[in-house]
Amino acid sequence: MRNDIELIAMVSGAACVAGLVLAVVAIVGTRRPPGRAPGAGPGISRLWQGSGTAREQRAHQALLVGAFVAGALAFLLTGLPVVGLLVAVAVPGTPWLFSVGRAEQRAIARIEAVGEWTRRLKDVSATGQGLQQAIIGTLPTAPEEIQEEVRLLAARLQAGWLARSALLAFADEIGDPVCDQVVAALILHLSDRGDRLGDVLGSIASAAAAEVATRREVEAKRTQPRFAVRFLTGMTLATIAYGLLNTEYVQPYGTPLGQVVMAVLGTAFVGLLAWVRSMSQPPRPARFLPAPDPREVMA
Repeated sequence: MRNDIELIAMVSGAACVAGLVLAVVAIVGTRRPPGRAPGAGPGISRLWQGSGTAREQRAHQALLVGAFVAGALAFLLTGLPVVGLLVAVAVPGTPWLFSVGRAEQRAIARIEAVGEWTRRLKDVSATGQGLQQAIIGTLPTAPEEIQEEVRLLAARLQAGWLARSALLAFADEIGDPVCDQVVAALILHLSDRGDRLGDVLGSIASAAAAEVATRREVEAKRTQPRFAVRFLTGMTLATIAYGLLNTEYVQPYGTPLGQVVMAVLGTAFVGLLAWVRSMSQPPRPARFLPAPDPREVMA
C-alpha cells in the first residue's frame, strides 16, 4: 500500500512539474519575438525581464517578487507547500489571464498606425523627395503606436544602412503582414524606380483600414470566451482566499496524499484556464518577408 502511495506521489509530482513547464511555455512562448536575433534572450531571462518598455519590465519584475513573497506567506500561514505554490502562480497569473485580448487590441492599433503612416509616406513622396528623405520626413508625424519603430528606421537610414536591410528590420519589428506589404512595395520601388509608388501605397493603406475593421469585428465576437476566462479566474481567487481564511477547508489536504491531490487539481485547473485563454486568442498572422541579413546591413 505504501509503495502504491509513493508511486502515485511520484507520478503526480511529475505531472505537476510538467504542468508548470507548460504554463511557463504558454507565457514565454516558443518563438523569438520580432526583431530579436536567433539565440538572443534565453527563456528564463525573458521570464524575469518581461517585455515592453522599461517601466513595464520593472512592473513585471515587481510582480514576480510579489509572487514569491505571497507564496511564502501563504505557506507560513497554512503550512501547506502546495498552497504556497498555487498562490505564487496566481499572483502573476491573474493579470495575465485578465489581460486576455489586450495584445490583439494593441496589434490592431499598430496595423491602423501602419496604415496612417503609409498614407503620410504617400503624401510626402508625392512632393518629389527620394524614398529615404520621404521616410525621414514622416518621423515628426508618425503615429504614436509605431513612432519608435519609425524613428529607428530613419536613424538606420541616416547611419548608412542599406535601404533594403533597414526596411526589412522595420518590418521585423512591426511583425505583421500588413507592414510586410508596405515594405515589399518600398523595396520593389528601390529596384525599378517606378512612378506608381503613391498608388500602391494608397491601395495598401485602404487594405490596412479594411483589415482593421475585420479584426475589430472578430474581436467583438471573442467577448464571450474571454468573459469565461475572467469568470474562472475570479472563481480561482475566491477559492484560494477561502482556503487561506478557513483552516477547516484545507485540513483534509494536510496529509502527503492530500497535498498530491491538491497539486493535481491545482495543476489541472491552471491548465484549464490557460487552455480557455488560448482558445480566445486569434492565431498569429503569417508573414512573408525574411529578417534582415546581418552581413548585408551597411552600404
